[in-house]
Amino acid sequence: MRAYRSSLLAPTLIVSLLVIVSGCARNADSIERKKIAGIVFQEDQFFRLVLFGMRTAAAEHGVELLEANSAGKPDKEIQLINTYIARKVDGIVVSPLSAKASLSALARAREKGIIVVTYNTTVDGNVASAYVESDQRDLGRSTGREARRYIEQHLQGRATIGILAFLSQAPEQSTARTDGFKEEVLLLPGVTIVAEQDAWLAEQAVKKAGDILTAHPDISLLWAANEGGTIGAVMAVKNAGRAGKIAVFGTDTGEQIADFLLSDDNILQAVTGQRPFEIGSLAVESALRILEGENVPAVTSLSGRLLSRSSPAEVRAFKMELQKLSR
Repeated sequence: MRAYRSSLLAPTLIVSLLVIVSGCARNADSIERKKIAGIVFQEDQFFRLVLFGMRTAAAEHGVELLEANSAGKPDKEIQLINTYIARKVDGIVVSPLSAKASLSALARAREKGIIVVTYNTTVDGNVASAYVESDQRDLGRSTGREARRYIEQHLQGRATIGILAFLSQAPEQSTARTDGFKEEVLLLPGVTIVAEQDAWLAEQAVKKAGDILTAHPDISLLWAANEGGTIGAVMAVKNAGRAGKIAVFGTDTGEQIADFLLSDDNILQAVTGQRPFEIGSLAVESALRILEGENVPAVTSLSGRLLSRSSPAEVRAFKMELQKLSR
C-alpha cells in the first residue's frame, strides 16, 4: 500500500517541482535582465543610426533598451532622466544637451547607483563612467585637407571661404570642428575666411548661406560643420544659380548627403562623417561592461569617415550600408 501511494504521488511531485523550477528560472531571468535607457536629442539620420546601434547591442546581450528622444529640450531631458531614476534602470546612455545644464540630473542618477555613459556630447565632472565620441577636431581637419587639395588643384591656391557653424546648439563640438577645418585650409596663404554664421537645421542654413553669398559675391567655397548646415549650403548655392562656381564641403553624412556627392551638379565635393552605428553600440556595450565590473576607457574617440565626389564607388557603398542598417 505504501509503495502504491508513493508511485501515485511521484508524478505530482515531479510536475510541482518543474513548475517551481520554471518559476525560479523566470524570476532569475527577470532579475538578471538589465535595463538600459538610451536617450537621443534629435530625429535625424545620425541619431537614428545611433539608436540602431544601441538596439543591436542590447539584442545581442539580452538587455531591455528603453528608448527616448528629448527633442532638444532641456526640461524634457531632465524629465526623462528623472523618470528613468524612478524606474530604477541599470544604466543611462545619453548625448547630453549641455555640458553644464545636464549635469545635475545625471548626477542624481549616478548617486542612485545608475551607470551613466555619454556619447557624442558629455557633461562636466566625473558623472559619466565612460564617453564615446568621434574626434571632433579630426572631423573638421579631414574635410579641411580635402578642401585644401581642391583649392590647390582647381583654384590656383586661392579661395574666399564662408563657414556655417552651430555654436548655439553645441559650442564645444562646433568649435572643435571649425578649428580643425581652419587649421588645414589656412595653411594656404591665398585663403581668406570672410564670413562665419551659425546654423543647425537645413532650413536655417539655406537662409544663412544665402545671406553669405549675397554679402560676399566673390566667395568660392562654403564649409558647414554639420549635416543640416551642409544640406543648406548646397541648396543655397543651387538656388543662387552658382552650381559649378562655388564648391561646398561639409561634416556629417547621410543618405541625402550621399546623393549630393553623386549628383552631376558638382556642388558638394567632400564630407567627413561620424560612425553613429558604432557609437551607439559601443556606448551600450560600455555600460554593460561597467555593470559587470570591467574597466573601460574613460574616453573612446572614433575616427571619421571621408566621402568624396572623387570616389563615387565608396559613396555608393556607404548608401548600401545605410539601407542595410535602416531595415
